[in-house]
Amino acid sequence: MSLNWAAAVVAGIVAGTLATAVQLFLWWAFLDALPWMLYRDARLTAAILMGREVLPPPVTFNWNVMMVATLIHFAISIAYGLILACLISRLGMALSLLAGSIFGLSLYGINMYGVTIIFPWFWEARDWITILTHIVFGISLAGTYKVFAKHELET
Repeated sequence: MSLNWAAAVVAGIVAGTLATAVQLFLWWAFLDALPWMLYRDARLTAAILMGREVLPPPVTFNWNVMMVATLIHFAISIAYGLILACLISRLGMALSLLAGSIFGLSLYGINMYGVTIIFPWFWEARDWITILTHIVFGISLAGTYKVFAKHELET
C-alpha cells in the first residue's frame, strides 16, 4: 500500500483528539485534578509560542492560551501522523498497531526528555498518565491511518 497523505492528516487529528480524551478521563478518575491539569498542560504547550510569561500561576482558563495550545497540539499530532504513515504504509494492521505503540512510547521519551532541553517546563508533565496517553496516541494513530488509507483505496 502506498503512502496516503490525507489519511495521515486525519489520523493525526483523530489520535490527538482520542489521546486528549483519554488523558482527561485519567486525570479525572485517578487524580481528581480537572480542570487544573488541563489548564496547566495548555499553558505548558502554549508557552512554546507565547513564551514563559503564560506559565506562572494562577493556572486558570484563558482563551488565548487554549487556542494556541490546541493549534500546537494538532499541528504536532498531524506531523507525527505523517511520520508514522511513512513507517507503516506497507505494514499490515497488527504490525502497524505494534509499531504505533512503540512510536507512542518513543514520542513520550522525545517529548518529555528531548524537548525539555529546549522547553524545560515540560518536565512537570512526566507521569504514568502521560506515558499511557502517548501509547494510546500511537496505537490510535496507526489504526486510524490504516483504516482511512484502506478506505481511500476502496473508493
